[in-house]
Amino acid sequence: MELNAIAQSRLDAKEVGEISAEVAVEDMIEAPGRELADYRHRLNKKRRQMIRTVMADLISRVDETIHSLEKTISPDIPVNEKVTGEEWEDLVRQIQEIEMLLGSALPRPSRWRDLSRHLKFGMVQDLLDILQMDWPAVKSGLTKGLYNENEPIPVEVEDIGALAATRPTGTVATRLKWKSLDNEGFERLIFALISAAPGYENPAWLMSTNAPDRGRDLSVIRVINDPLGGVMRSRVIIQCKHWLKRSISPADVAALKEQMTLWTPPRVDVLVIATSGRFSADAVGAIENHNQSDRALRIEMWPESHLEGLLAGRDPLIAEFRLR
Repeated sequence: MELNAIAQSRLDAKEVGEISAEVAVEDMIEAPGRELADYRHRLNKKRRQMIRTVMADLISRVDETIHSLEKTISPDIPVNEKVTGEEWEDLVRQIQEIEMLLGSALPRPSRWRDLSRHLKFGMVQDLLDILQMDWPAVKSGLTKGLYNENEPIPVEVEDIGALAATRPTGTVATRLKWKSLDNEGFERLIFALISAAPGYENPAWLMSTNAPDRGRDLSVIRVINDPLGGVMRSRVIIQCKHWLKRSISPADVAALKEQMTLWTPPRVDVLVIATSGRFSADAVGAIENHNQSDRALRIEMWPESHLEGLLAGRDPLIAEFRLR
């Protein structure tokens, strides 16, 4: 309403002499503000929903990159030496992607400016500050920012009253309980994940008594619909390693690559190594070198952090496998 119209409406309401008339006028004046606030709330909520999975994946990738960079720091390196290399460039690019996802609507977490400044200078001391102070604070802020403080957590129940009636108790879990799974349970979790994911067809279990660990591999067809190139299908073999006490080593990677000969023909296009643990720095380097070669087989790493990102929006699976 224009100011003159507001003044006239308030004057008319006072002349009527009834409080309901004055309340109705004030309600009419404030209605556009309430609608705008509601629109902003819904817009930000949808924006967070859109970026949640991508942001979780980016956070895990930054974790892996920083972990690899930490291995390169030795006590005899001058703190004013410039940091170079592909991993540093990856870190800069990943932070830029996070900046793009945040856009103008979502707030920057604590120490975001410090992180940006240290990335710009790019010296060994800046890398140390990123490792020790900047990224831990930024990561915590980004994780919290994926949900608004007033945004309800998705619950797979028809009536929230039924959930409240059960009076759930216990501590709030911040990480997934991988220890609650055995080897077969971990395989079933990955199988359920690829079975429900869009873009994946014909999931199946493979078994061979000749496998080095007598384990079962998972097979699935990954479908990529390119609007210009058409539909492309890749045969994916997933090796599940429920290892909580040790990381995937270069020797493990070599053995898994050799095992792919058990499943040809048809040709295996992608080998996914899914683990509830992590990859050693040497294993990551070996896989990256392999993927940069002219070999047809591509290797993908699904460490614990990546799996937690994939499961972040799949509460029914988390509940089914008692991961929280």
